[in-house]
Amino acid sequence: MLTGEYNYAIDAKGRVTIPQKYREDLGDRLYITKGLDGCLFVLSEQQWKEFEGKIGDLPLSKARDLQRFFFSGACDVEPDKQGRVLIPQSLRDYAGLSKDVTVIGAAVRAEIWDSARWAEYNARRTQQSLEAAMDLLGF
Repeated sequence: MLTGEYNYAIDAKGRVTIPQKYREDLGDRLYITKGLDGCLFVLSEQQWKEFEGKIGDLPLSKARDLQRFFFSGACDVEPDKQGRVLIPQSLRDYAGLSKDVTVIGAAVRAEIWDSARWAEYNARRTQQSLEAAMDLLGF
């Protein structure tokens, strides 16, 4: 399970560090794609194949928007010796990544956020919205 949050600076070449702890869980080959709420999703090769399969099992009439959104800009990457991955410009643009980034663990995937966008996202979470989500879990 991926947990925690890590702050980094994106380098001049567009590379972001994936925390060692996450690399151990995700493996040597990662898939990065557009995520929800303006972040990027980082999935292991196995998770990516499962994701592809689930979307592929849907009727085209229901799957095409998901296919276009998630697969059109997706890339597979291998971290270098320092744990950095190159984020394509189109994905950096989508997530608004320019300097400061936050890499978070979201249970089964990592997410890459522009740090200011991550702070804004968290500021919008209210006690009521979190309680409503916890009710779904039976807490």
